[in-house]
Amino acid sequence: MAEAAVEEVAEEGAGEKKPRNPIVLIIVGVVGLLVILASTVVGTLFITGFFNPKPVDPEHAEAAADGQGGKDAKGKDAKGKDGKPGKKTKESPEMQRFEYTYLQIEREFLVNLSGSKKVMSVQLAVMTHYDDRVFENVKKHEFALRSVIMDVMRQTQEADLAKPDFRKDLGAKIRDAINTLLEKYEDFGGIEDVYFTNFIVQ
Repeated sequence: MAEAAVEEVAEEGAGEKKPRNPIVLIIVGVVGLLVILASTVVGTLFITGFFNPKPVDPEHAEAAADGQGGKDAKGKDAKGKDGKPGKKTKESPEMQRFEYTYLQIEREFLVNLSGSKKVMSVQLAVMTHYDDRVFENVKKHEFALRSVIMDVMRQTQEADLAKPDFRKDLGAKIRDAINTLLEKYEDFGGIEDVYFTNFIVQ
């Protein structure tokens, strides 16, 4: 009788299953949810073409192919050959046109005429169709440029004032002197023309 009771208790104990740990169930559920979520995101990106190669912009491709060209069609600055200033261009329906820029030299130039008691007072503006580095060089070497410009002006004689092309010739001499000095210090001149914004002899 006792042995039968013991066997019955043993059978009941063997028949009972241990309950599963709830933490394990939670972890399994979270991992499964993450897998489903990741699959959904990747599938969505794939369908929308996120992984497809992006087309190359023709303008950027052309700019990359040109490398260190001059100015673009919109007149943006770009380096010329050998790192020298590039020409500024602007759009034109018929042909390529260069954009001219001007710089007023602020202080006037006052010199005595050669062999005369008269003085000549002028104010100058310079012009270039290259980029802003030309004017930066002009400002950088302002004192040296003032010296060479005044040396050119001092060679003027009173009789030269009566010549029809006197101012044109003087402007050309000043331009050449400016470019010579800039080429000496910066390896590039770039000044295209010189204009007199004020011209007095008295």
